[in-house]
Amino acid sequence: MEDQNNDDGRIVTITYYGGATREALIVDHEVPYPDGKLIVSRTDPKGFITHVNQAFVDMSGYSREELIGANHNILRHPDMPAVAFAGLWETLETGTKWHGYVKNLRKDGAFYWVKATVIPNIRDGEVVGYTSVRRKPSRSKIRESEELYETLK
Repeated sequence: MEDQNNDDGRIVTITYYGGATREALIVDHEVPYPDGKLIVSRTDPKGFITHVNQAFVDMSGYSREELIGANHNILRHPDMPAVAFAGLWETLETGTKWHGYVKNLRKDGAFYWVKATVIPNIRDGEVVGYTSVRRKPSRSKIRESEELYETLK
């Protein structure tokens, strides 16, 4: 990742598994997770978004039209170590649900933390996609996650 500073934050080049890259604005500002809300999305087997609820739209800062068809990694914050996502995919490939804490990147460059559960959608023995449900994480779990992720980068 290369960094460029500007007055509103820094521009970072994020490199994804497989070599794809994109530039993203990173702003050191946390948007608090709203009380009582669940963020829900569904993807196809390759991680492309097929459904989002309104809470997802609101927290991500993207429009529904921008999200549908985009890869879920559009939310990947560069502070998240790649090994965290490797573990997610390894777990899902066994047909098992995954739980974890994720720092997500908003369209405006701010971030928000979630407690995520990702469930494989299986029909006739075949994975046809994934459903992800995110909840508000505790501050203590966010602190633990920040410390752990710093060691994994």
